[in-house]
Amino acid sequence: MPQTAWSNKRERQYEHIKSGAIKRGTNEKRAEEIAARTVNKERAQHGEARKSTKSLAEDMSPSRRGGLRSHKGSGGRTYQQLYAEASFRNIKGRSSMNKAELEKVLGRH
Repeated sequence: MPQTAWSNKRERQYEHIKSGAIKRGTNEKRAEEIAARTVNKERAQHGEARKSTKSLAEDMSPSRRGGLRSHKGSGGRTYQQLYAEASFRNIKGRSSMNKAELEKVLGRH
């Protein structure tokens, strides 16, 4: 899924992330999605993308984070990340939920 807007470096980064996800047992479609989102986030944080959101710009870069927010390590994902996924999934009542409730409803506890 490398895009024409990506540099050679970003294409290599995409392939590296995708192959790593596949080695960990992620199916190919999900691995492509993870890789594309990661590369696009890196591009936005480094000013290579046309648009960027405030929360994206302030968030820790995926390469630095490494695994700090994956699974339950260091408290798991942030409230903003959980809320964004709940919003994407169109979960009702998400605005009144706290972090633990969002984790539970998203099935990530």
